Amino acid sequence: MNNETIKKAQANMDKSIKVYQKNLGSIRAGVANASLLEGIQVNYYGAPTPLTQMSSVTIPEPRVLLITPYDQSSLDDIEHALLASNLGLTPANDGKVIRLVIPQLTGERRQEIAKQVNKMAEDAKIAVRNVRRDAMNSLKRQEKDDEITEDEQRNLEKQVQKVTDNSTKKIDELADKKRKEITQG
Repeated sequence: MNNETIKKAQANMDKSIKVYQKNLGSIRAGVANASLLEGIQVNYYGAPTPLTQMSSVTIPEPRVLLITPYDQSSLDDIEHALLASNLGLTPANDGKVIRLVIPQLTGERRQEIAKQVNKMAEDAKIAVRNVRRDAMNSLKRQEKDDEITEDEQRNLEKQVQKVTDNSTKKIDELADKKRKEITQG
């Protein structure tokens, strides 16, 4: 049972890291990245449909996303969805495909994005610490209910702390990598 607490904590911390990675992918760093379009829903025949399911997205140049709809009649719907999104990019529709040109970032904008990355990293670390707190409380409860000994509890708490430290380190590494991408991009 005690090992289950650590496995559960590890799995939940890994989920927090995956969510953070996904959120980092949605940050525009001055280069084209298809993950920018992941959250965009297109009103397609009255049903909200993910843009990535109704078109192919390619990157013909480092700062250009090329969106080719599978159904040409959905081109205007896709364009409207892109305009309504919070991407801050203006789509160029030529009647067959839509081009999204990612502008070069200014130094000031790079700093703003780096701050956003830091805030997201801190949020991810908070999520990891919350998982640690829950695991520690679970271990205390198990010791109180005589399911584990006091020594086992201390050892397991050390293991939970080790898992927490590793998860926090991964988050810091991801944040550093993204900041470098932003400042050097």
